[in-house]
Amino acid sequence: MRPGDRTVVSVLEVGGTHATAASVDIETRGLRLGRSFREEVDGDGSAEEILSALLRCAAHLPAPGVSRWAVALPGPFDYERGIGRYEGVGKFDALRGFDLRAALTASLPGAITVSFWNDADAFVLGEWWAGAARGHRSVAGITLGTGVGSCFLRDGRILRHGPGVPPEGRLHALRYADKPLEETVSRRALRRAYARAAGTSPPDVREIARRARHGDRAAASVFAETFSALGRVLGPLLAAFEPTVLVVGGAIAGAWDLVAEPLRTGLTEADPARNRRIAITPAHQPDQAPLLGAAHLATACDEPRRRSASR
Repeated sequence: MRPGDRTVVSVLEVGGTHATAASVDIETRGLRLGRSFREEVDGDGSAEEILSALLRCAAHLPAPGVSRWAVALPGPFDYERGIGRYEGVGKFDALRGFDLRAALTASLPGAITVSFWNDADAFVLGEWWAGAARGHRSVAGITLGTGVGSCFLRDGRILRHGPGVPPEGRLHALRYADKPLEETVSRRALRRAYARAAGTSPPDVREIARRARHGDRAAASVFAETFSALGRVLGPLLAAFEPTVLVVGGAIAGAWDLVAEPLRTGLTEADPARNRRIAITPAHQPDQAPLLGAAHLATACDEPRRRSASR
């Protein structure tokens, strides 16, 4: 971008239970987020119901004078083609094989181009740009919600391989106790573990956290066991990657008082000397970071095309 250039990206950030829309004004000196709007999304709904929720959310934005939309959402998803690959992950099963790019391009106001980005990548980039990871060269980030998202950054670049980086940078691809990690660390896993421990039907994670704070030993134990397990999986990776900060986001990070200590304990089991040096922090911009990061990714992707077109 030349000095004085600016552009606006309309962004949708999609989670398993909600969607958020905002306009991001990108200038030479940074990103500026406008007002954001939120709508509930039923991750177990039909493709039409999910699409309708996204369009209702997008409709809150002022009529755009721009044609670029960026959508941040969790995997498994074919981000290049805009097609869902969800199956048996506790959300968005109806989007498996669904061409979300075609549906959104046809329906979003002013949409000419719609790009898709992994929500954890967008979150960590947003925290690096304007949040808890600002000023750090080497950053690891995770999101805790319907699943486990992850991103590894060095100098603002997303890494997909290298020392301490899991396959494709995706922590959820790893296993714990001979099972996929998300069978131990996820919203559904926490609820299932509490139901088993307490002998009751599973409340949502927010209620389990409330009970833990009020002396429910089963609830406290579930949080402690879940996040010490996550730390044991993540610890060897961070010892090899050597980030200076680990940023934690996602809905479950709202129970930071129950997450931080067991996570730190699990991390230090792997390599006490190295991992104790890592700053572990909740997100400073938990709601805004994915929106900023998605806009940053969308414009960074367009930059080579602009340079080519100007030659």
